[in-house]
Amino acid sequence: MNVLREVEMPGVLVDRQLFRSGMARLAAGVNIITSAGANGRCGFTASAVCSVTDDPPTLMVCINRGSQSYEAIKANGILCVNTVAGAHEELSMRFAGANGVKDMETRFAGGEWQELVTGAPSLAGAVVSFDCRLSHQVAVGTHDVLFCEVVAVHTSEDVEGLVYFGRKFHRLSA
Repeated sequence: MNVLREVEMPGVLVDRQLFRSGMARLAAGVNIITSAGANGRCGFTASAVCSVTDDPPTLMVCINRGSQSYEAIKANGILCVNTVAGAHEELSMRFAGANGVKDMETRFAGGEWQELVTGAPSLAGAVVSFDCRLSHQVAVGTHDVLFCEVVAVHTSEDVEGLVYFGRKFHRLSA
C-alpha cells in the first residue's frame, strides 16, 4: 500500500498538493454546467457533481467563486448539468478554458444545444442532462456548493461515457 503522507496530529489537514494528487485518483464523471438568462449564457466543465436526494430530486454542483461563470449562474438562478458523452471530450476541454478559450460564445459554438424547462442550454447527445433551479448554496473555502432542484431530465441512448481519472479523460462503453 502506498501512503502519500499520513497525518499524525488530529485536526491537522494535509497540504493542498497532496490533496490534489489524491483527488486525481478519484474517478469522476465529466459535466458541462450551463446557464442562460438576463446575465447571459455561460458554462464551465466540472467533475464535482453528485446526487443529494431523490425527494425532492436534488444535485449538488461545486463551483469556484473565481470562475468566469460564477456570477451569471447565481444571478440567472438556473443551470443544466450535462454529463458529457465520449464524443464531447474536446467540447469539455473548451468549457474548461483549455487553450485560453474564455469567450462564452466560442465555447458554445462547438456543441448542439436545446432547451428543456428552465431555458438553460442542454447539450444534445449528452449521456444525461439535468435541468435545474438553484435552491440554495453554501460557501466552503474557495468554492460554493450549489444545491440544485431538478425540474427535467433528458437522456441519450447508446452513447459512450467520459470520466476523468489520473488527470486524463477515459471513455466508457455501456
